[in-house]
Amino acid sequence: MLKTLRLAKFRFTVCARGQIRFPAYKGSAFRGGFGYAFKRVVCVIKGKTCDDCLLKQKCIYSYIFETPPPEDAEILRLYPKVPHPFVIEPPVTQKQSFAPDEIFTFHLILIGQAIDYLPYFIYTFTELGKQGIGQGRGKYDVLQVEGIGFDDEIVPVYSNKDQKLASHYPIIQPQQMNARLPEAFCEVTNPGSRGEDQLSTTFQEKQQSHPICRGENQSNPFHQAGNWSNPPYHSAEFTTNPERTKGDVEGASRENNHNSKITISILTPLRLRFDGHITDKIEFHILIRNLLRRISSLSYFHCNEKLEMDFKGLIEKAKEIRQTATDITWFDWKRYSTRQEEWMSLGGVTGTVSYEGKVAEFLPFLRLGEYVHVGKGTSFGLGKYEILKEM
Repeated sequence: MLKTLRLAKFRFTVCARGQIRFPAYKGSAFRGGFGYAFKRVVCVIKGKTCDDCLLKQKCIYSYIFETPPPEDAEILRLYPKVPHPFVIEPPVTQKQSFAPDEIFTFHLILIGQAIDYLPYFIYTFTELGKQGIGQGRGKYDVLQVEGIGFDDEIVPVYSNKDQKLASHYPIIQPQQMNARLPEAFCEVTNPGSRGEDQLSTTFQEKQQSHPICRGENQSNPFHQAGNWSNPPYHSAEFTTNPERTKGDVEGASRENNHNSKITISILTPLRLRFDGHITDKIEFHILIRNLLRRISSLSYFHCNEKLEMDFKGLIEKAKEIRQTATDITWFDWKRYSTRQEEWMSLGGVTGTVSYEGKVAEFLPFLRLGEYVHVGKGTSFGLGKYEILKEM
């Protein structure tokens, strides 16, 4: 299962050259500006629509933004639209304005074949900085790009000092996530685990020690309800001890049939579709339906692998997992699409949702979803969530 799916995560560090003013949801400016700049960078035949272009089948822009669907009618029935093979995660901060010389970061996730086009993404974001972004077209410089591995190892990829691109960077695969899940989330009780306060302190210490991120506000700007004085837990805190024995793994595996609790923190507006409509009901089976659809379509169209599994059976099991607590709000925002020449409403829910039941079977998909996001509008950075420890 998912033998060929791979993804890569990159952190862009940029410095504002002038005043930059973003809309309430910064992903709109990044995604819209990137799409326009990307076409200017790679388009060879100007003045033609992609549908009429001779190079469509081999064009990088066409693949990234308008991936041609296969001629297989059965596949088109299952996946009427081809998902974009990238996710742009805008800065997670309440700030909408950045002063000259102020430094901030954003992330890019590439999936499957799109990883091979990383140089085009870096060059396009560099050009976007020269053109300007946000209200008033504020300009920025790309200082550096780093690859971030599953274990949070940081590998330099690009620096504007020498403008050279590294040939190697971390690749993340589902197998890495599966190896860690039993100890991380599936235990019914774990008296020896570190407490909530210690986890928050550890994350803050790591954040403050980084020379670039020092002083940045990483709070969630969308979730107004509740007290979020500490930043979200970092997934690296939930790792497996490399010295675990085979017996430990087997023991954890036996616990998979027991009930356990997880809490999901929704960091950017989540737009889940159910019964043909966007819903604000984040029931577990609705989340899993959307997540399985996204992962299977990404795997098929961008990693050349059809996900073979009992989808119906999994969804039936997901219905047995109950929602125990919810603290969500609706975040509404709109953007104007110059390509479609119309306003688009892209509101969604943010906050926290807790579940209880036999969740172990779903954790590999949930962990993968932390990277690829879930729901509608993922290329804008929508549908970003993190799995928290039992609360």
